Amino acid sequence: MERSELSKFNLPDVPGVYLFKQGRKVLYVGKATSLRDRVRSYFDDDLIATRGPRVVDMVTKATGMIYHTTPTVLEALVREAALIKKYMPHANVDGKDDKTFLYAVITQEEIPRVLAVRGKDIDFENYRLLSGGDTLRNIYGPFPSGMQLREGLRLIRRIFPFFDTEKPVGTKSKHQVAKIEFNTQIGQYPRDMRFTLASSIGQNKVNLKMYRKSIRKVALLLSGRGKELRRVLEKEMKTAAREERFEDALRARRELFALDHIQDVSLIKDENRYQRYGPVGTKLGYRIEAYDTAHLSGTNAIGVMTVIVDGTPVKSAYRTFRIRGVQPRRQGSGSRPKASGNNDDIASLREILLRRLNHPEWPFPSVIVVDGGKAQKKAAETVLKEMGIAIPVAAVVKDERHRPREVIGARAAHISESDAVLANSEAHRFSLSRHRYARARQLRLK
Repeated sequence: MERSELSKFNLPDVPGVYLFKQGRKVLYVGKATSLRDRVRSYFDDDLIATRGPRVVDMVTKATGMIYHTTPTVLEALVREAALIKKYMPHANVDGKDDKTFLYAVITQEEIPRVLAVRGKDIDFENYRLLSGGDTLRNIYGPFPSGMQLREGLRLIRRIFPFFDTEKPVGTKSKHQVAKIEFNTQIGQYPRDMRFTLASSIGQNKVNLKMYRKSIRKVALLLSGRGKELRRVLEKEMKTAAREERFEDALRARRELFALDHIQDVSLIKDENRYQRYGPVGTKLGYRIEAYDTAHLSGTNAIGVMTVIVDGTPVKSAYRTFRIRGVQPRRQGSGSRPKASGNNDDIASLREILLRRLNHPEWPFPSVIVVDGGKAQKKAAETVLKEMGIAIPVAAVVKDERHRPREVIGARAAHISESDAVLANSEAHRFSLSRHRYARARQLRLK
């Protein structure tokens, strides 16, 4: 295909999926926040640098394309996965092992769970999870971006709450019960399923029936059948209103409204990162960003960002931030703020992250590592949530001598503790070197 051919497609500036074709054969399936801008990008001069030779070859062979619009980016995400599964296009799957992709699955249990699972952990022939042997009702995917799938499931769960526990819901485990209790309180798990905490499954068949109905809606959405889901919700709403079940009618109406007005800002931002820089694990590798501050002698507050890609520091990507809005407390010469909740440290971290996230031209990381404890980790997560960006955060806690004592959140962020410590140590080293440079320069100016 040539760029000059694009005008005949009249591509709209809305979310959707697109298929490059060679005759009747589908060569590639993709999704977009803007079909117009996304498809145009395949004809940019730097395509080989940003997407690689496989995609360049695909565009060269393509003789045409088709597209389908979707109401939201979320629905473009699940529609893309459904089409990849249907056509298995060469440019999407060739040279890739099914085991490396992430899939969404629904378990075949009395109380079904919805999980994100690697292909290597699924027995596709027998529809089972290899770990634990849980039977699966549905498998959706493959999803090209695992981060986008996880974010998509988070958005779906806000409309149709579901369980995603590691073990079946009725399992008697203190850790799992605590997780269910917490997520139920914050609305992540169904509020009308509290009876499961006492392992008295079956005592409330009405609620169980309602939950299974909700899971069927999740299944429709994950299979890319958003239009059918809307028809189901509209029918539920009208039927409930006619039968004067006004609470049920209101629930269906809320679900329908949420589906049409879902705030998938984080998916849009991650989609832009994915389009510009490629998926994690390809050309750019697995990127960890670490942040640290230095408040020596109560002056020259400096914050830094360091970057580790596949275990190797990328110094050309390091950034320095002069803290503008924080006046740190004066401490002894050469000292640092303690990592356990110091307000100055947290305010500095917030400022650094906000300024960094206002640079979409910099590749977004797979993981963020901060210096400090739970307070710093929570502060970073709050900033990310405010910006509508889904990036996991790990925190490195130090002892009195500023040596790593504990790593919080490494497992949830899918990195090793050693990787987190490496990134944190490099950020600490760089922050001290930049602070000394700034302080020496200020002395020279005096």
